[in-house]
Amino acid sequence: MLNTEITVKSEKIFEGKIINLRVDTVELDKQKYTKREIVEHRNAVAVVAINEDKEILLVKQFRKAVEDFLFELPAGILNIAEVPVEGALRELKEETGYEAKKIKQICEFYSSPGFTNEKIYLFKAEDLSFASTKLDEDECIETITITKEEAKKMLETGRISDSKTIIGILHWINS
Repeated sequence: MLNTEITVKSEKIFEGKIINLRVDTVELDKQKYTKREIVEHRNAVAVVAINEDKEILLVKQFRKAVEDFLFELPAGILNIAEVPVEGALRELKEETGYEAKKIKQICEFYSSPGFTNEKIYLFKAEDLSFASTKLDEDECIETITITKEEAKKMLETGRISDSKTIIGILHWINS
């Protein structure tokens, strides 16, 4: 039988620019108690942007947490009170310089619900036109385009290892 966990105490450990960390004491079945470390993270968006050649746009950037360059879908955190579709269009333009005339939400999912509350809204964008990039001051990003065949090979060889990007590419390949 599945039981919910009732929070009996919550302690904020850290408040940062992107994340907060709290430790919750929860009551389990039969009056057992344990602690849960929770990373609070604002919701985010990711975009499967398809150009006129039926290729998708990826960004390549260094990710300090894994000490490596990753290929990812254009993505980012939603601003406070920002509607997901607006955030998707904003992040696409900021990171790649492209604007989309057509955009549609594909799905939404939790990035890693074992420790964070971050939800990602995944969009498909088409009818792209290049305007100009507007990177955040701490971003250093290279934009590339790949075909479905290249995407399959990159998935098979582990060159794409970011979960939101894997989800987006699998949706694109199978649609």
